[in-house]
Amino acid sequence: MKGLYSALMCSFDEQGKVNEQGLREIVRHNIDVSKIDGLYVNGSTGENFLISKEQKKQIFDIVKDEAGDEVKLIAQIGALNIDEAIELAQFATSLGYDAISAVTPFYYKFEFEEIKDYYTTILEHVDNDLIIYSIPALTGVNMNLEQFGELFEHEQVIGVKFTAPDFFLLERIRHAFPDKLIYSGFDEMLLPASVLNVDGAIGSTFNVNGKRAKQIFELAQSGQIDEAREVQKVTNDLIAEILDNGLYQTIKEILIFKGVNAGLCRKPMKSLTDDGISKAKQIAEKYL
Repeated sequence: MKGLYSALMCSFDEQGKVNEQGLREIVRHNIDVSKIDGLYVNGSTGENFLISKEQKKQIFDIVKDEAGDEVKLIAQIGALNIDEAIELAQFATSLGYDAISAVTPFYYKFEFEEIKDYYTTILEHVDNDLIIYSIPALTGVNMNLEQFGELFEHEQVIGVKFTAPDFFLLERIRHAFPDKLIYSGFDEMLLPASVLNVDGAIGSTFNVNGKRAKQIFELAQSGQIDEAREVQKVTNDLIAEILDNGLYQTIKEILIFKGVNAGLCRKPMKSLTDDGISKAKQIAEKYL
């Protein structure tokens, strides 16, 4: 399960429906062109929190059918409705996903015991491994070392997608739990995370910048820090321009420029203007 995973994008049409052919093309691009090790399906990048349960199932099904066993697959099944999370966990497991992942419950200010019960309850209903999805900036849920330790006590909890800039906590988790998987979740911080010996990373920009991401990770692992720093610098230049133009919309437009039917983002996300589309093409030509 180690390695680099694209936080998979999903192609939607003008009505907000899943564009099956486009989704299949995104999967193939990630496997055949970006050369990633796996796909993280129905995460934030897949616009998961804007779609219905049935659409989530449809996406899980299409991705597994297209990818088969070529790469590892992680299904993000987290939801505020725990019954939905359980149903999605069971569905993805039945399809043969290698692991499930669940974002910490958000919006309401849940106590840690409630968060722990959320994970325990999901795992009581599914025979699969689980990766915690920690993204405090979007969920408002900050867990400390001891709390991660309590979650890791469950034998089915095999690791964490750590999307936070707290490298002190990251180092402490790595030191305390050497046998748990730690995936870095910030593409622009891949190098420092790699230096701290994470097991891999899960990133949005890997959909288009997967090759550079693998370079950074592998160079860092081999101790070639100066070389890795140069690749991270170019990567961060790319990320800065993507963010300035609109993260998900620009990645999709770059994929379209590359011949992939990446479709549109779901509302309330806006579409790129003509200037934004032109800028996305310029970014692709400059960096990719």
